Amino acid sequence: MTSPRTPTETSTDFASPALGWLLLLPALLGTLISLVLPTVQTILLSLQSVRLTGPSDFVGLANFGRVLGEGAFWKALVFTLSLAVMPLLVAVVVGPLLALALDRSGGWPRRAGRIVLSLALVTFSPVAVAISWMRGLRPDASGLVTLAEGLRDPATAPGTLQLVIVAATFGVVCALATLAFLPALRGGTVSTAMLAVGALVALAMIAAGLQTFSIGLTMTHGGPNGSTQTLSLVQYTYTFMMVKVELGATVATVIGVILGVLGIAAVCVAAASGMRITIVPRENAQDPDATRSGSGAKAAVGVVALVVVAVVGLVLAWPWLSALFAPAQPGSAAPSGLRTVVNTWAPALIGALVSVGVAYLAALGIGGLRPLGRRSEWLLLAFAPWLFVGMGPLSVADWRTIRSMGMIDSFVALVQPILVSVPALLILTLLCKGLAARTGKDFLSGVVLPSLPMAGILALAVTLVNGHDLLWPLLVAQEPGLATAPVALLTQTTGYTSAWPDIGLATPLAVVAVALIGIVAAQLLYLDRLAITVGGSREDALPA
Repeated sequence: MTSPRTPTETSTDFASPALGWLLLLPALLGTLISLVLPTVQTILLSLQSVRLTGPSDFVGLANFGRVLGEGAFWKALVFTLSLAVMPLLVAVVVGPLLALALDRSGGWPRRAGRIVLSLALVTFSPVAVAISWMRGLRPDASGLVTLAEGLRDPATAPGTLQLVIVAATFGVVCALATLAFLPALRGGTVSTAMLAVGALVALAMIAAGLQTFSIGLTMTHGGPNGSTQTLSLVQYTYTFMMVKVELGATVATVIGVILGVLGIAAVCVAAASGMRITIVPRENAQDPDATRSGSGAKAAVGVVALVVVAVVGLVLAWPWLSALFAPAQPGSAAPSGLRTVVNTWAPALIGALVSVGVAYLAALGIGGLRPLGRRSEWLLLAFAPWLFVGMGPLSVADWRTIRSMGMIDSFVALVQPILVSVPALLILTLLCKGLAARTGKDFLSGVVLPSLPMAGILALAVTLVNGHDLLWPLLVAQEPGLATAPVALLTQTTGYTSAWPDIGLATPLAVVAVALIGIVAAQLLYLDRLAITVGGSREDALPA
C-alpha cells in the first residue's frame, strides 16, 4: 500500500453525555417534523379514498390491493430495478478497481485522479443531460446521440432508456464510487473496509435507482405507451396528473418501505462493522512507496487506468458536451438570468445549510461525545429509514402541507422541506467517532475543528443535489418568475418551439467554477487524508 496506517489509538473523555443528547435534540425534532410526520401522513393517505372536496373515507388496504393488483405497477417496478443494474456494476466493479490503481500509484496520480473525478461531480445535471440526448430525435442528428431514436418505439424504448442512463451517469457514478473506496484503502483494514464500503455503495445505488425521475420524465414522460414508467413516475402520474392522491400515496408508501429497509441495512453494516473515518496526520500522509523499486510501474498503471476511465467518460458525455458548446439557435432560450440563478441556488444553499448543520450537531453528539458509549452509533437507527429517502416518497404529503399553508408559488416553498440530511449525519458521525477515538486533545480542537471542513464539503454536495432537483420546484412553483433552471429547461423542451433550450442554464459557469474550486481544494487538502477503518478499537473495549 502507498498509504500509511492510522496512528496509535487513544481515548479521551471530552464532556458529559448530557451534552451529546442535547446536540442530538435538534436532529430528533427535525426528523420528527420533516421526515416522520410526512411519512405518517403519506401512509394515512394511502388508507383513504381522498376527495377534492369534503371528507375522505377510510378504505383500509383497498388502495394497496388496487395498486399491487395492477400489472402496470409490477412492470414499472421491474423496469425501475433494471435501470439500476448497470450503474450498480459500474459502482462496485469500476469504482474499486480504479481506486486500487490510483492508491497504489502514489500521491500525485491519486490526487490527479481526484481532480479529474471532481469534474464529473460539479457538472452533472440530470435534466440537462437528458435534453442533450433528446437532440438525437432531430432529423440532422448523428453519432452516439442517435441512440435516442429507439425511444420512439415501445418495444425498444425501455432498453434504449437503460443505455442512455448508463451513459449519462457513468462519470458521476464512477466518481462517487471511486472516492468512496479510496479512503478504505488507507485505513489498515483494507479487505474488510472495502467489503463494508462496497455494501454501502451497493445499497445506495439501488436506492438511487428506485427513485429515478428527472431523466425519465424529461426524455419519455413514461412513454411511449407506458413502456418506460418508473415507480416515481407512476407516483407522480397518479398524484399530480390523474389527481388520485390516495393511489400516489400508496406507491409512495411502497417505495418508502423499500428505501427504509435499505437504509436500516446500511446503518447496521456501518455500526456492526465498527466503521469509522479518521484523518491521517499531514506528517504521516506522504507516500512511502514513492521511492521504492517498481513505484514507476505502479504510477503508470494508475495513470493508464485514470486515462481509460476519463476517455470512456468523455465519449459517453459527448452528447452533453456537444449540446453545451453548440451555437445558439434562433429562438432558443437565452442564457440564465439573475432571477433563475437565485431561484435555483439560493433555496438549494439554504436547504443544505439547515439540513447539514442540524446533522452536524447530532454527529458531534453521537460520534464525538458518545452518550451510549461504544453503542452510540446504533442511535443512527432512529434516522436509518430515511437514509436514502429523497423528496419523491415525501412529495405527496409535503405538497399538500405547502398548499394548505398557502405557500404554493412562493420563493420560500422552493427550499426543500427536509430539515436533517441523514446521509450527512451518517458520514459525520463516523468521522467524529474516529476523531474522538484517536485524539488526546479537547473536544473543540480534537473533534469539532477537524470535522468542520467535512460539514462544509457535505453542505456543498447537498447544495448541488438540491439545485439540480426537478421534482420539488416543479410541484411548488407554477409562476414562470419562480422557475428554477431544471424546471425552465423542461418547460422550454415541452413548449411549442422547434428550437432547443440552452442546456448551460443548468450549469452556469460561475456556479461550476465556484463548486469546482471548492471541491478540488477539499479533495487535495482534506479528503485525500481520510481513512476508513472497521473493527474493534481501544475505545470499543471501554465499558458501555
